[in-house]
Amino acid sequence: MEPAGAPPQGCAPAREAEEPPGSPALPAEEPQGGQPAGPPPGEAALPAVAGRERGRRGAVPQGPGGRAARGRGRRAPGRRGGEEGGRAGRRPRVTVDSSKAKTSLEALKISLRQLRWREFPFGRRLPCDIYWHGVSFHDNDIFSGQVNKFPGMTEMVRKITLSRAVRTMQDLFPLEYNFYPRSWILPEEFPLFVDEVRMMKDSDPSWKPTFIVKPDGGCQGDGIYLIKDPSDIRLTGSIQSRPAVVQEYICKPLLVDKLKFDIRLYVLLKSLEPLEIYIAKDGLSRFCTEPYQEPTLKNLHQVFMHLTNYSLNIHSGNFIHSDNVNTGSKRTFSSILCRLSSRGADVKKLWSDIISLVIKTIIALTPELKVYYQSDIPAGKPGPTCFQILGFDILLMKNLKPMLLEVNANPSMRIEHEQELSPGVFENVPSPVDEEVKVAVIRDTLRLVDPQKKKRKDVQRHVESCKTTVNVRYNYVLWYRCQTLEEASEAKEEAREAGAGDGGERGGSRSPEAGLPSLCLKQVFPKYARQFSYLRLVDRVAALFIRFLGVKGTTKLGPTGFRTFIRNCKLSNSNFSMASVDILYIDITRRWNSMGIDHKESGMCLQAFVEAFFCLAQKKYKSLPLHKQVASLIDFCEYHLAALDEKRLVCGRG
Repeated sequence: MEPAGAPPQGCAPAREAEEPPGSPALPAEEPQGGQPAGPPPGEAALPAVAGRERGRRGAVPQGPGGRAARGRGRRAPGRRGGEEGGRAGRRPRVTVDSSKAKTSLEALKISLRQLRWREFPFGRRLPCDIYWHGVSFHDNDIFSGQVNKFPGMTEMVRKITLSRAVRTMQDLFPLEYNFYPRSWILPEEFPLFVDEVRMMKDSDPSWKPTFIVKPDGGCQGDGIYLIKDPSDIRLTGSIQSRPAVVQEYICKPLLVDKLKFDIRLYVLLKSLEPLEIYIAKDGLSRFCTEPYQEPTLKNLHQVFMHLTNYSLNIHSGNFIHSDNVNTGSKRTFSSILCRLSSRGADVKKLWSDIISLVIKTIIALTPELKVYYQSDIPAGKPGPTCFQILGFDILLMKNLKPMLLEVNANPSMRIEHEQELSPGVFENVPSPVDEEVKVAVIRDTLRLVDPQKKKRKDVQRHVESCKTTVNVRYNYVLWYRCQTLEEASEAKEEAREAGAGDGGERGGSRSPEAGLPSLCLKQVFPKYARQFSYLRLVDRVAALFIRFLGVKGTTKLGPTGFRTFIRNCKLSNSNFSMASVDILYIDITRRWNSMGIDHKESGMCLQAFVEAFFCLAQKKYKSLPLHKQVASLIDFCEYHLAALDEKRLVCGRG
């Protein structure tokens, strides 16, 4: 019998740079048609080089045959000595503003030291390459560089907004989105909740459900409680001022050492357009501290048995702080996979299911994120680019089916925990499990968004182009009349040094990433885009919505914009007049505004527009299932808008 918490025989302790047992089982991505090439060989690629070299060196005395005289015009020793140490001046360090990092500061500092990047803990007057915010995009006013938050992300992953986004996708693709528990939004859907529960009990008298109530803006387990019947919901003044989501409770979770646990996986949303998603190869498993029993009226209130929140269980007398990633109340996810693998579980399928869950959830969130993004960073105006680390909380059922619990816009990146030295006296002590996982996630996120990497790639691509030209035209004017072979060799060496940080293939010990482990983040999109692209219908609806917003920076569609959308897409006819269009707009907008959806602006929000679009699709294509109705209407609208754009283009040329 294997001892509780011990790693199974043959499984080494998890390491951040290793693949967890079982890699994703999704098909490998298809070739993208070859690597991007540099400029084609020939003279077209040379003038810019020549111009750059002439500007760098000034006029070069010419020797016989038009070549620069050897020994003349050379750099004096130490000429670049003032540029931060000779060659280092040609590869400036990445600058990071960490003044708003908050609780992730320690992990960020370790990551920056490992990368040898430059930190500005109190901010900087000059722009930085990267701004690391602890809470939201608006922690600071940023006009350039990169920031580690997307505008609107905090609002999008709140429990109610997330539930609405997933529900929209469940309406379109019910089987693909069955990883999210059945949910109702309080208080507006309380009557619906009561009716549906009564109907299900009438149809199946043996059904004994349990429900979990989660406040919309709650975190760290605050305000969560379990009920057995809708009448047990605390419909007091607090539920009116603090809306909530009620979900069907998962009564048969997978247990380890007789304890319930959940998984915190870290997901990097590197880009919104084009969509680019990475998943960390390891995560955290957070355990309850009392042996699990299925919910009864007697144990409903035992939070240490039913709720996996670390912030709750740390106050339990049974909580175990461990320096071993395989034991204690917080462990690595890879250690759990190792145990499951030793028992014969198909961990490759489990990883495949988790990757599918993450991609589908992001697809559900991106439409509204794009509306927020264009509002804060309108096209054509200066602004930063964004990326963000998200925390996915996932529960494994007894049959190893992953279920999404929630998504965190600001997952904790603390790498220490409080330890009570004496009654009432606490001290922060390092947490090896947290540090192993979280530092790797932050460090490798920075490596992926490294702004110098693109510059190094451009330099290397240019040098490769020049090398081709040199080989083809060996006895010709090699670098557009003024570049000698000696200079070409020097430029090649410089580019090799600059490109060494991009994977360490060249440059040896000069690489800024030399000695670092392989990336702990694995790309899953666009790698598996082909399998999931058909799900992105609401993304295309959001593109129509944004097109007709009219005023840059707004997030709601006015009645004029809605009428223009109907007219340009040719959706009105004798059976659906413009008067009917106005009635549809008023009815849906009024209902969504009554739900308390952002009263800062008047007009139709994206969710209301999606509902109106679905209604139009059902009117126009009555005999098809909903997802085909919506897809057909999108194609119809895009066709007419493309024809309109082409007509305007022709008129503009005329």
